[in-house]
Amino acid sequence: MSEQDGTRRKPVRIAVVDDHEMFRAGVIATLAPTFDVVGQAADVESSVMMIADTKPDVVLLDVHVPGGEGGGGAEILAKSLPLSPDSAFLALSVSDSAQDVGAVIRAGARGYVTKTITGNELIHSIEQVADGYAVFSPKLAGFVLSAFQGAPPAADDAARQVHDSELDRLSTREQEVMRLIARGYTYKEVAAELFISVKTVETHVSSVLRKLQLSNRNELTLWAADRHIV
Repeated sequence: MSEQDGTRRKPVRIAVVDDHEMFRAGVIATLAPTFDVVGQAADVESSVMMIADTKPDVVLLDVHVPGGEGGGGAEILAKSLPLSPDSAFLALSVSDSAQDVGAVIRAGARGYVTKTITGNELIHSIEQVADGYAVFSPKLAGFVLSAFQGAPPAADDAARQVHDSELDRLSTREQEVMRLIARGYTYKEVAAELFISVKTVETHVSSVLRKLQLSNRNELTLWAADRHIV
C-alpha cells in the first residue's frame, strides 16, 4: 500500500526484554529497520514499568530475567498484562525446556521461539503475533500441549458436541495427520509414521486447516490443545 492513499500500515511498536545487554542490542539492531522499538529493559521491575509506560504492540520477552520475586518472564507477564492489556507477548529464549515454555504460555504469552531463530524468522514471528496469531517453534508444540493439560474440560455436553462436530469434518486419516502435526511432528516424520508420502501429508494438512478454518500449524496446535484431543 502507498503512503499517498493513507492506508499504509504503521510500524508495529515493540519492546525488548533481555538481561544480556549485547544480545539485546543485537536484537534491537536487527528489528529497528522494520519495527518501532519503543522500549527495552533488563529485569522484572524495570520491564513492568517500561511496558506500562510505553504500551507496545508486542513485547519480545526473555524467559529468565532477574529481579522481582524470581518469576522471570512469567512474572513480567502476570504483572504487565493488567497494565497493558493490548500488548502481545512473544517469548524469545535460549531455553526449550517444558517448564519454561509452560510457565510463560500459561501466564499469557502468545508465542514462544528459541534464540536459534534467524533475524528474518523473528521479524515474521513478531508480525504474526501482532496480527493475532500464535507462534511457536515447531519442536515446542508438545510442550505447548502440556501447558494446557491442566485446563478444565468442556463445561457441558453442548460444548463437547461442538468439539465432536468439528472433528467429524475430518476423515480418519486427516485426524491422524492432525494429531501428529499438533504434537510437533515434521511433515517427513508424519509421512514415516503413517507410511505415506510427504506430498500426501501436505495435502491432508491443507485440507485439515481449510475444514477447521485455521491458518497455520501453530493455530492447529492450540486448537487441539484447547480441546484435549492430542
